[in-house]
Amino acid sequence: MANFEIKMPKMGESVEEATITKWFIKENDIIEEDQILFEIATDKVDSEIPSPVSGRVQKILFKENDKVQVGTVLAIIDLEGKPSGVIDQKSKSDLPEIKKVEKKASENEKKPSIDKEKIEEARFYSPLVISIAKEEKISLSELETIQGTGKDNRVKKEDLLKYIENKKNKGTASRDISAKTDKEISKPLIKINEGDEIIEMDRMRRLMAEHMVMSKNISPHVTNVLEADVTQLVIWREKMKGIIEKREKIKLTYMPVIIDAVSRAIKEYPFVNASVEGTKMIIKKAINIGIAVALPTGNLIVPVIKNADQKSILGIAEELSRLAENARNNKLSPDEITNGTFTITNFGSVHGLFGTPIIHQPQVAILGTGTIQKKPAVLETPTGDVIAIRHKMYLSLTYDHRIIDGALSGVFLKKISDYLENWDINMNI
Repeated sequence: MANFEIKMPKMGESVEEATITKWFIKENDIIEEDQILFEIATDKVDSEIPSPVSGRVQKILFKENDKVQVGTVLAIIDLEGKPSGVIDQKSKSDLPEIKKVEKKASENEKKPSIDKEKIEEARFYSPLVISIAKEEKISLSELETIQGTGKDNRVKKEDLLKYIENKKNKGTASRDISAKTDKEISKPLIKINEGDEIIEMDRMRRLMAEHMVMSKNISPHVTNVLEADVTQLVIWREKMKGIIEKREKIKLTYMPVIIDAVSRAIKEYPFVNASVEGTKMIIKKAINIGIAVALPTGNLIVPVIKNADQKSILGIAEELSRLAENARNNKLSPDEITNGTFTITNFGSVHGLFGTPIIHQPQVAILGTGTIQKKPAVLETPTGDVIAIRHKMYLSLTYDHRIIDGALSGVFLKKISDYLENWDINMNI
């Protein structure tokens, strides 16, 4: 009998484990290649995992809500499609490792948790909920009594905070967990009137909200704004977009050129491509440009173009098109949204002139691009100044003032602007 091991897939360099949120199969099911087996969640993205083989599900080794290390065997598939029972010699050699994993999981379940009680068959609790419960000295048995509003009655952060407030008879202000600080603050009283609609944030929105609050607390944000004349770039794109769409089957936007401009500017001013850890400034060697993309759900996600400085403008355009398509179809892998070193967000996509974006931690700068408008402008000519219609765009750079000052942000923005303003209208890609 030939067996195949389904393992927790590699989720990117920075992700070491994931939670199994749903199994779509059960033991003895007959499955086909590319059939969705299970769904997993990390703190960055949810993914559905397809089967690389066809066969019969012989054994499922982990339950829903189990947190599992990358590379761990999750299930065994009988490639011959026979009922589970006898395991061939090759599989026997692997069984000790599988048993070891099962034993490890069992031992973890028996480890003391909140107030040293056993978790056993308790509901799934996120690390954040566990942390709050420990801090507020709420036992596991007490936690089990809280009515959850999440999927499968899971207790969410908001459920626990509301329980704590009620327990204290609203006598003290609850701790603002999203801020990730030790400082006690009072939350504003919100009056709910008849007809008001209450909508619970989904998981992605909650994570994004916490990340934004954390960023504002960590980095002193300053924004610098510059207006660029992109007339030559507009003329070039109008000439090239039909050619590129016909030849490459992709729509040519301004973003590949902007990414290329940012990559070139970073090479001259590498301190904007960095992170701060305590008193240490970490200048990143790789130039990985993240692009904020709006999802159909209304949320934002930031896919990353790795080593953007090593790609041509056409290469960037192709990668950008692929990532945007994956984002819209919820098919981005964790590796495609991690390890960014600089981010660009396009306010122009919703006709915004400019904005003051929040830094995507642990980065130290983010560029906002505005809509391109026709404006009258004064041009210097050999025969004197003239007023002409030009295409103008605002660039706004929000930066971490711990490592970047106004002078550096100014010359960095000017370098990007110079590159865009002096675009070669005869360039072919």
